[in-house]
Amino acid sequence: MEACLGEGLPPPTELEETLRNGVLLAKLGHCFAPAVVPLKKIYDREQARYKAAGLHFRHTDNINYWRDAMSHVGLPSIFHPETTDIYDKKNMPRVVYCIHALSLYLFKLGLAPQIQDLYGKVNFTEEEINNMKRELEKYGLQLPAFSKIGGILANELSVDEAAVHAAVLAINEAVDRGVVAQTMETLRNPSAMLRDLRQGLAGAYQELLHQAKLEKGSNARNRVIPEGEDVYDRCLTQAEIQGNINKVNVHGALEEVDDALQRQDVPALHQALQDPVLALRCLQRDNLQLYLEQLSVDREQKALDLGYLELLDQEEVQAGILTANRRGEEERAMLLAVSRINAAIRRGIPAETVEALRDPAAQLPDVHPLAAPLYQHQLALLQRQHPQGELAQEELFVAVEMLSAVALVNQALDARDPDGLWSSLVSPALGLSGVEDANAQRYFEDLQQLKGQSREAGAEFLSWNDIQDSVNSTNSSVQDENDRVQAVRLVNEALLQADPEKTLAALLLLEANLPDMALPSAQRYHHVLSRARRQKAQATGDDGAVLWWEEIQEGVCQANQDTVAARRMALGIAAINQAIKEGKAAQTLRVLRNPDVALCGVVSTCASAYQEQLAALMATKRPAGSEKLCWVRHRLPDGAEYYLSLKTFEGSWQRPRDGGLNTTHLSREEIQSVITRVTAAHDRECLWAANASLVVRLQARLRGFLVRREFAARQRILREQQPAAIRIQACWRGYKQRRAYLERLRYLRANTEAAIKIQAGVRMWQARRKYQERLRYFRQNIKAVIKIQAFVRANRARGDYRMLVHARSPPLSIVRRFIHLLEQSQHDFWEESEVLRLQEEVVKRIRASQQLESDLDLMDIKIGLLVKNRITLQEVVSHCKKLTKKNKEQLSEMMSLDKQKGLKSLSKEKRQKLEAYQHLFYLLQTQPVYLARLIFQMPQNKSTKFMESVIFTLYNYASNPREAYLLLQLFKVALQEEVRSKVDHVHDILTGNATVIRLVVSFYRSTRGQNALRQILGGPVREVLQDKALGIRTDPVDIYKAWINQAESQSGQRSELPYEVSPEQALSHPEVQRRLDISIRNLLAMTDKFVSAITSSVDKIPYGMRYMAKILRTSLIEKFPKAPAEEIDKIVGNLLYYRFMNPAVVAPDGFDIVDISAGATLPPEQRRTLGSIAKVLQHAAARKAFDGDSAHLCGVNQYLEDTHSKFRRFISAACCVPEPEERFNVDEYSEMVAVAKPVIYITVGELINTHKLLLKHQDSIAPHHGDPLHELLEDLDEIPTVQSLVGESVASLADSGAEQALSQLSRTEISLTLTGKLVPAASSEESDTRSLLLSTKQMLVDVIQSQPGDSLPEILWTPASEHEEAAHDRLVHRRALQEAQTPAQLRRHRSLAANGQLSVEEKKRKIIRNLRRLESLGLVDSAHQYQELVDELAKDIRNQRRHRQHRRAELLKLRQTLHGLDAKTLFYEEQIDYYNQYIKTCLDNLAASNKVSGKSKKLPSLHYTAARLQEKGVLLEIQDLPPSQYVALALWEELLLGVVLCQGQELDSMILVGPFRLWIFHESLGRFKNVIFDIIPCEESGKFQVKAKFMGIDMERFQLHYQDLLQLQYEGVAVMKMFDKAKRLGPTGSGHRSIPWKRRAAREEGGIHLLGQPGFGTAAVTQHDDLGGSTEEPALHPKGISTDGDELAVALPQASK
Repeated sequence: MEACLGEGLPPPTELEETLRNGVLLAKLGHCFAPAVVPLKKIYDREQARYKAAGLHFRHTDNINYWRDAMSHVGLPSIFHPETTDIYDKKNMPRVVYCIHALSLYLFKLGLAPQIQDLYGKVNFTEEEINNMKRELEKYGLQLPAFSKIGGILANELSVDEAAVHAAVLAINEAVDRGVVAQTMETLRNPSAMLRDLRQGLAGAYQELLHQAKLEKGSNARNRVIPEGEDVYDRCLTQAEIQGNINKVNVHGALEEVDDALQRQDVPALHQALQDPVLALRCLQRDNLQLYLEQLSVDREQKALDLGYLELLDQEEVQAGILTANRRGEEERAMLLAVSRINAAIRRGIPAETVEALRDPAAQLPDVHPLAAPLYQHQLALLQRQHPQGELAQEELFVAVEMLSAVALVNQALDARDPDGLWSSLVSPALGLSGVEDANAQRYFEDLQQLKGQSREAGAEFLSWNDIQDSVNSTNSSVQDENDRVQAVRLVNEALLQADPEKTLAALLLLEANLPDMALPSAQRYHHVLSRARRQKAQATGDDGAVLWWEEIQEGVCQANQDTVAARRMALGIAAINQAIKEGKAAQTLRVLRNPDVALCGVVSTCASAYQEQLAALMATKRPAGSEKLCWVRHRLPDGAEYYLSLKTFEGSWQRPRDGGLNTTHLSREEIQSVITRVTAAHDRECLWAANASLVVRLQARLRGFLVRREFAARQRILREQQPAAIRIQACWRGYKQRRAYLERLRYLRANTEAAIKIQAGVRMWQARRKYQERLRYFRQNIKAVIKIQAFVRANRARGDYRMLVHARSPPLSIVRRFIHLLEQSQHDFWEESEVLRLQEEVVKRIRASQQLESDLDLMDIKIGLLVKNRITLQEVVSHCKKLTKKNKEQLSEMMSLDKQKGLKSLSKEKRQKLEAYQHLFYLLQTQPVYLARLIFQMPQNKSTKFMESVIFTLYNYASNPREAYLLLQLFKVALQEEVRSKVDHVHDILTGNATVIRLVVSFYRSTRGQNALRQILGGPVREVLQDKALGIRTDPVDIYKAWINQAESQSGQRSELPYEVSPEQALSHPEVQRRLDISIRNLLAMTDKFVSAITSSVDKIPYGMRYMAKILRTSLIEKFPKAPAEEIDKIVGNLLYYRFMNPAVVAPDGFDIVDISAGATLPPEQRRTLGSIAKVLQHAAARKAFDGDSAHLCGVNQYLEDTHSKFRRFISAACCVPEPEERFNVDEYSEMVAVAKPVIYITVGELINTHKLLLKHQDSIAPHHGDPLHELLEDLDEIPTVQSLVGESVASLADSGAEQALSQLSRTEISLTLTGKLVPAASSEESDTRSLLLSTKQMLVDVIQSQPGDSLPEILWTPASEHEEAAHDRLVHRRALQEAQTPAQLRRHRSLAANGQLSVEEKKRKIIRNLRRLESLGLVDSAHQYQELVDELAKDIRNQRRHRQHRRAELLKLRQTLHGLDAKTLFYEEQIDYYNQYIKTCLDNLAASNKVSGKSKKLPSLHYTAARLQEKGVLLEIQDLPPSQYVALALWEELLLGVVLCQGQELDSMILVGPFRLWIFHESLGRFKNVIFDIIPCEESGKFQVKAKFMGIDMERFQLHYQDLLQLQYEGVAVMKMFDKAKRLGPTGSGHRSIPWKRRAAREEGGIHLLGQPGFGTAAVTQHDDLGGSTEEPALHPKGISTDGDELAVALPQASK
């Protein structure tokens, strides 16, 4: 119930109480019988009333609905519980019992899953079991036998209980045996009453039934059955079998759906969805592509949810179809709404545009009417910019979504709502880029300002571009600020990290605001800013203090100033050193006073001392320093170092890369110290002289100061070098640790083995613990592990198979993985055997059917001859009372053959000619390419007449599906040929007069097409004709004149306006313009009705017209692939509308669209109205605007654009038709199983003309000499004359009206029963190359399966191991066992079987030899490692599945063909029985004599003398014997059809049927004086005994049968053997001896004579009218004939008579 309802049920202890309200049961009834239990009928469906107030009496309705649903599906009433059993809880076990039976029954019907046997799987607590026992004891109930449900259900539903049980048990036994064929055979037993069996799923049936039976048997073994075990406790019931079959069928159908989805094959998906087992609803052919898309999405989503590919359920497929249907409806409504929107945009009225945009069908976002001008302006701009001038729905959706968001932005700005503005700006619909949450207020302020500016400029709304520009501007401003803050942050971080490079990188971000930055000053920047930050931290007491922008800017400026000052100072120092070197005291004093150097204490009086001391100091530095180095280091007061190059005078704050410094150069400190010392000495001398006492005190203080300063410096150095001190300490500690480590290492090395054992033990323990934990985890998640492994393997297999299928050259490893698919299973062999058997059976049946058909033809001829020569129509009908009406009609036709002459006469020659024509026209009818080529070999006027007179006749004007199919094939081939050979430009179809299109339109616009036109156009045409007030005039001059006439009629005075005006002058009058506008509105209204009628009536157009439109479309696309689709649609629309429908719109009375009385015509006003409508429709179909002379109708152009899109959709829908094979259900076997042969009626003139045209153009229409047409034309020989076909002699036409008579005869109709000429199929053998390739691939398959390798050369040239040899031997052995079970006709060729028995090495050697031969033939290439052969194997694997599918389809088709052939054979056998019965009845009645007093008289024999026969004209001459010596000769008269003499009648009154004359040739009358012939009728009808007597002695006897004479007459043979030998007396008369008679036929003067040797005479019968005398000269004459043998023969008349 949970599976059916899709919702959970209460716990078991609460379920019984919940079932009492019947809601769940009614929902269950709705699942399997929705028509009986609609959801709206269920009372308290959500159980709100039940939960609030408990049970209500109306809840019983729900229970009754459920019971009605069970009755509806046919569940036997024995299982139905009563309403009180549920509502009052009187017998809940019965309810549960019923649910179990219902589950099994619905499972059988395929409507629901089966309740599983949960015995041993579900554990109930002791308390629950005791509660159930108490409930059962309370009501005195017993649990029913749930295990007996299947048997009871089978008993209730079976018609023949014993037969059903026997069949079901047989099925169970077959399932146990596991032989698929036997299982399928038992399933097909009619007694089993199983439905929907499919041969292709036999294996699945076996597997699922076997699994179900095992599961049921396992449950039965676990269960204790107190009442004894039933057979169905372990066997499957009929319902369970049917349910499992339904389950397999549904799964197979879902696999077909999944396969079609995987291949993205729309036709295959359509066929799979139509499978009746799926019972899918609401399938619509127009939505096939949507089905494919929706179901593919559902399939992928399900795979993502589950983590692996899984088939869609039946409910999921149904849900997908309904979803796709809704999408299809929504898309169609959406396209119509979009068309209206585009039209409204073009009209330019904002209100109408907004109204169209708000149409829900358009599926567009919300539209704000207040912003209508915004929508109109922006959408019109987009529409004008669109290349097609039409906005699609996707484009409209994006544009409207964006414009609505823009409208909301403007609305928020007008309302001064910052929150609303922000929500609009971040809306995805607006699509703004770069919107940031932090800038919300700034956006509001800037947009407010921009809004005010735009209003001042006259713009009411801000556009999207305005908003985006404002946002970008705001972002740019904020970004600059943020960048500055970010750079400040990065600068502070770099300062904290003491990294000058990072400091410089951070400062470069501020380069735009710090233009004076210099890269060489990076070190100084870092130093100054670090110092500033430390000072700020000290000042604020915050170690995390950071520098702000102004402080950084000030620091950078300070650093730049320091750089300039340092460079000047360095240059000054360099000048001082140079002056010292030069030794000029004055120059030295001058540079020492340089303010940039800032030396203190320089006294001019000490110049010489300065020069002397500095030179001495410089002299002391020269020996130790290097003068070659150019860089000089200067240390500034703040501790910074500045470097100056003495060569280039460039300065830098960084130490030079080479690291070398000039140490001979005096630094500022050294110069200052010398100056200070010199000046101090000078001052000291001066001071000491003045203050000697104070010096001592000063020195003391100075020493104290120096000590303190040195201490402070030492302390400062230690603090600054704290990391270095720590590092020194760490190094010392590390040294101590390393020493201890080395000691420990020496100890471990001394005990290595013990350490290894300890480590091994620990590692083993850790690995074991990890393994145990992992193993425990895997065991806990074993199902997930298996599922993951299966998914990975499946994914890998799918990837490999995808590579196998799609890769051009798949690798050998991939091919090896799937090489086993080439192996044939038992089922494959069975199917192949079945195909061969059925093909053999079909061939046998076809041959048997053809033989029966031949027998029937022969029977027709015999009956025709019989009727022609003897029997009257009344006699035949009187003896055919038992025959069917159809056979009586056939016999009546055959009895009229005595009146047929010419082509239908009964002679072999004419019969062959007739059959040749029947074969010829059958070939022309079934192979349309001949007629298609013949049409274009003739001039256009002749081809049209030929089509209308001969071809339509040949196809019987498509009077049945077969002829309709064949005529469509002719039209198709002819149209394709015309487009291919005669159309050079795509518009040639429009400008020219295409022959095939003209014929197609004329044919389908006949009576059948008129019916369609009447259904399509009848309604709007009648509406136009019935509206008497409707008057449509579109010519301004006509409107003007009508207005003048009306005004003059009303006023009675002549108008002052001129009568003759131009259109422009007429339009200048407002009244004319007003009337023209009214006419245009009426015209568009009526035209719209015609458009609706046409576009909504696609299915009413004749199928042939739609199919030819489809062929025209595809042919033009193939011929002109670059032509626009719109141009192709115009041409197809020209066929469907302009040529097919437009004439009926203009002249409905001429096409029987409306009923008009005889002699009546349409009024001119109505015809003008229809003409105007037709003109608008033509312009709309061709998308041709009104301009030039029709410029006054330019307002209609927009309507033409809208209507043209409807026409294009109409054309696309019209071209969506199935192929004729599907429409008419025609396939390759249709002709074989057809009982009735096709018959055509054609005039003699048309037949002769067709023959003449075929002979004239046979080389053009059949260029190959082996074409069957040449053979048929050779059979026909030369062109016959009208007289020979009709049967009239030339003498009868030799009068003055001969030509008129010939013309009249040429119009004589004859019927041809078309038959195909059987051509034996030539046997063909495969070439040696193909055999070589096949054997090589077969051996290679074995080698690849047995031996691994990455390439074929590696496998072939690597010796096989013993293991690989063993694997190969097992493969060969398995194949040998399989071969032994394979039918003989399916076994492999001996050469292939012999190759399969070779060893691996022998196969490899043979493969190598074959590869060399194949390489010499160019089939493989060793340079590519024989990849071509691997590709062939991959191709075989890919084709294997397609071959199996084709084989199943072939099986189905062959079975259907056999069924049809059985019906055809049965029909022929019935006909033969009827004919035999008819002939036997005729013979019995003809041979019957009059009965007198219940006794029959003996039939008399005939005796004739020679004189009597000569008098009657039968005997003409006896050679060498004068008439006076004629002896009595008895001869028969009724030879041909076995004449039966009527009792009591004389010779002259006998019925003479076979008029023949007799000659007797006698060479030696001396030996035969008296010869008498007796003709005695035998008891068997149609047989006679002929006796020859000589002087009363019996000489010879001969049996004569009328059917032999009939056959010889039909074949045109004039003589039949009478005697095999003759006897003559010896010279003494004492004895006689036998002389063999020789036979020879000689043709002379149209007859055949059989001549004899001396001895017995030779007899021949010639034509005569009766025994009374001859009416003409003998047809056979003996003169000039040599004799070379004795023979008695009958000369029959010529076949033409």
